[in-house]
Amino acid sequence: EARLRRRAPPAGGGHGSLLSSQERSVRLRRWYELMMENKDELARIITAENGKPLKEAQGEVLYSASFLEWFAEEARRVYGDVIPASAKDRRILVLKQPVGVAAIITPWNFPSAMITRKVGAALAAGCTVVVKPAEDTPLSALALGELANQAGIPAGVYNVVPCSRQQTPAVGEVLCTDPLVAKISFTGSTATGKILLKHAAGTVKRVSMELGGHAPFIVFDSANVDRAVAGALASKYRNSGQTCVCTNRFLVQKGIHDKFVEKFAKAIERELHVGSGFDAKTTQGPLINEKAVEKVERHINDAVSQGASIVTGGKRHSLGKNFFEPTLLSNVTTKMLCTQEETFGPLAPVIKFETEEEAIAIANAANVGLAGYFYSQDPAQIWRVAEQLEVGMVGVNEGIVSSVESPFGGVKQSGLGREGSKYGIDEYLEIKCVCFGGL
Repeated sequence: EARLRRRAPPAGGGHGSLLSSQERSVRLRRWYELMMENKDELARIITAENGKPLKEAQGEVLYSASFLEWFAEEARRVYGDVIPASAKDRRILVLKQPVGVAAIITPWNFPSAMITRKVGAALAAGCTVVVKPAEDTPLSALALGELANQAGIPAGVYNVVPCSRQQTPAVGEVLCTDPLVAKISFTGSTATGKILLKHAAGTVKRVSMELGGHAPFIVFDSANVDRAVAGALASKYRNSGQTCVCTNRFLVQKGIHDKFVEKFAKAIERELHVGSGFDAKTTQGPLINEKAVEKVERHINDAVSQGASIVTGGKRHSLGKNFFEPTLLSNVTTKMLCTQEETFGPLAPVIKFETEEEAIAIANAANVGLAGYFYSQDPAQIWRVAEQLEVGMVGVNEGIVSSVESPFGGVKQSGLGREGSKYGIDEYLEIKCVCFGGL
């Protein structure tokens, strides 16, 4: 706490008071360029500390850098407003100003991109940040700090506070309760998000939360099966199933069910390869720790005990305790744990349904709503389902929805606010009304 007090500038300040919007833009752009110049080394750091395949890590670095590029451009587009006043002797102006010090708390599954998506917006707005990276993956945050320094980001603007697993709750509490901090941005589990919200309530901080998901992936009878299988493979098994927007429940209509399961199983066995992230052939690295593996096992055992069938996979891989085989289950019901909880691992459970209404009801039964996907070639059905799914992001005939231009976030207990896109910078700005009288 003392360290935070020494390093954090006063609330309401930030490097917005030190640098013009153009200067912020130039330095964020330079930070982006340095990430691109060092992209291979940054990717190796991600694979070393997170375990994801090097090709995926390289993709994350490009994705991560793109947020610095995007918000370098947005820094110069923070526009105010002039509002016509009802009184002739008044003028009403609207200013947008940085909220102040922003505490950034990030997860291990995207140890670089989850930082830049928040920090790029915060710095573009004129805020300073204190980044608390996940205890499993602090090196990416520190590497970004070194490049920020090289890019000319002023000292004290981008701060990193790594800590152990044991100290994480205490550090999180300080960041959420200290009056010097004006804003909390967190990506992680819903349970942890609720704790941080309680802490932040004491000083009524601005908060944005990107929390857990339970994404449905619906395949209707009209779908192109081959495209649905390709989308399912990408959506489910990226980062070994350890992303917030990974599909957690596959809902497949009765008429197409058997064909989809058969083709999906063949695609898993043909295209997915478990191994070290540094092996070029690997598509599936290890899970983050043994606790994550145990959860996958628990979900599989529960489903099988209630009548589910293992189509492929189903057990730990021979490579080591944190490696797990990509798994596909059929004959799954909504009473099974794997359809009630987010697995966060390489497990794909398939539920058979009969009607569109039934699929929507199952999909929306969750108390979270981050991403949802569906495949259909019926235009009317596409409009109906896209509007009815209770999620923040919908993939229509597409298994990957994230991009720098798109607003990222969820509804219900999946969070508050949006990141990326033209909306992302608003999370770090306060709106001030200025009324000029006596004119």
